[in-house]
Amino acid sequence: MFGKKTKSTIDSLIGASTTINGDVRFKGGLRIDGQVKGDVIAEADEISMLVISEHARVEGEVRVAHLLVNGEVLGSVHSSELLELQPKARITGDVHYKALEMHGGAIVSGKLTPETTQTPLLTLAKSAVAANNT
Repeated sequence: MFGKKTKSTIDSLIGASTTINGDVRFKGGLRIDGQVKGDVIAEADEISMLVISEHARVEGEVRVAHLLVNGEVLGSVHSSELLELQPKARITGDVHYKALEMHGGAIVSGKLTPETTQTPLLTLAKSAVAANNT
């Protein structure tokens, strides 16, 4: 999907009774059922997936290719491939995404910003110039 394989297996788990104070860096797949007070960042340019489950809470920035949220995030979110917001998702912070799937009930308190490439903007600019010349 989107020119890259998406990561569909979970390699690591932060359990429901676990609280981490500090940043989390990971490769592959990570599921959070507990709490993280710090940034959660996947290795850049790697296939990665992060699942933030219904009872999970992340207080910090989140950066990953494929992100599935059904819990709470307090901080900015950057998803370079696909962002899935399940019905109980709560995000307080700005959200940057390539593709977005948002279910009814999900709440985002912040800006939703799609990441676009420059090529479509240039194509649109050419089309607008051509239309103005006619």
